Amino acid sequence: MPAYHATHSHPCNCLALRQAARHVTQFYDQYLAPTGLRTTQFSILAKLKRLGPMTINALARELVMDRTTLGRTMLPLERDGLIRIEDGALDRRSKELQLTKVGAERLRAADKPWREAQAQFDKAFGAQRASRLRDELQALVENDLPAPAHSNRVL
Repeated sequence: MPAYHATHSHPCNCLALRQAARHVTQFYDQYLAPTGLRTTQFSILAKLKRLGPMTINALARELVMDRTTLGRTMLPLERDGLIRIEDGALDRRSKELQLTKVGAERLRAADKPWREAQAQFDKAFGAQRASRLRDELQALVENDLPAPAHSNRVL
């Protein structure tokens, strides 16, 4: 059996982070379900409210998200009238995302269940541990992890 399949206390960093992210996302999604929003949609609306209108590329960078994944996630938000996509103010070739009044109202309705999820997470995980975890995860996002040195060699 390959070493990465072995059961031990040090799993692959990527796998451990992805499992934790899915676990926490499912937890928050349960709290947000009555609002009709998923965690990723809530994050998009919250960023647009906080930062104002922005291009798809800028929002993707803010969310540390692939642009095409963001595009798929935005479609139901636009369909439901929660965001508006318009030509960019400075460059008509770019698309700018704006939070609509309906989107702001939905975000406001989701605030209470989101805060409940936050409180329950802090209670279950420990408020200090949760705070340290957020700090460490933010530091990880801000870290310039080195890209691989690619070669033309075929394996």
